[in-house]
Amino acid sequence: MIYIRGRKMTDRIIGKHQGVENGPLLICIGAMHGNEPAGVRAIDLMSKMLEVEPITNPAFSFRGTFLGLVGNTRALHLRKRFLSRDMNRMFTPEIIEKIKHKGIFELGSEELEIKELIDCIETHIKQIQPDRVILLDLHTTSSSGGIFSIATDDKESIDIAMELHAPVIVGLLSGIKGTTLHYFNSRNFDVPITAVTFESGQHQEDLSVNRAIAAITNCMRTIGCIRAEDVENRHDKILIEYSKDLPKVVNLVERFSISPEDKFKMLPDYKNFQSIKKGELLATSVNGDIYASVNGRILMPLYQKQGEEGFFIVQEVEGY
Repeated sequence: MIYIRGRKMTDRIIGKHQGVENGPLLICIGAMHGNEPAGVRAIDLMSKMLEVEPITNPAFSFRGTFLGLVGNTRALHLRKRFLSRDMNRMFTPEIIEKIKHKGIFELGSEELEIKELIDCIETHIKQIQPDRVILLDLHTTSSSGGIFSIATDDKESIDIAMELHAPVIVGLLSGIKGTTLHYFNSRNFDVPITAVTFESGQHQEDLSVNRAIAAITNCMRTIGCIRAEDVENRHDKILIEYSKDLPKVVNLVERFSISPEDKFKMLPDYKNFQSIKKGELLATSVNGDIYASVNGRILMPLYQKQGEEGFFIVQEVEGY
């Protein structure tokens, strides 16, 4: 699919709030997958709350800059996960290099989205010149169940993820390639940059928006954009209550990859973090029945038409 022209940068910006004091640049991205609108709604509401907070709380002070962006604008418009390719599997050095050397008329839909998104972020970094950048990528899942964060191996990424009061997934980046967590780091930008992903619940669940707002708020507090005394306890409670029976940290032990030709079908009613036993029947495909290879917990069982992974299996990491 080829697009004749790109979209204006303003079409991608959900909201922006500039503090009166210097501080980090917090970039929140919603709808990296177009069928996940909760993050966009949360960012929009947060932008409006930041505008009115000084009116209701004259002592409120924001440090740094908040920037909310749509990840895949074209897929969001059509409420599809993606149009040509999964955008959150395309942030590899090889694909980025090809995008940079292609003309705009040669770019497919998700390639164009990536070019526009990176251009937008680089433009704002150049204009603002922050000391550091934090990127919070907001997602939801097709299955119900627990919320969770995904961190890189960077200590600050893990520290921020832990403060979101949801299970932290480690090791996931070794199982998949080309995500925002792989690309948005200090190696690819001229400023220190740390990335975290937050999964706030099921795609269409109203509470997924509330939990995403709570995650943004806690992230702003953790990185110093807002003071702890300006944060209501309810934001912590929303996340802690939903995660109270879940492990603190889990490690990826299996990624089950699929293709459209497999005709993969997950057995019904599996939820995030549901315990599974080795040998348990999980799904079917044209290649036969699919069983759990190990004891553990299932993560992101696929209940939508598009996707490259049928499910993940994780195991609890002791000591947290």
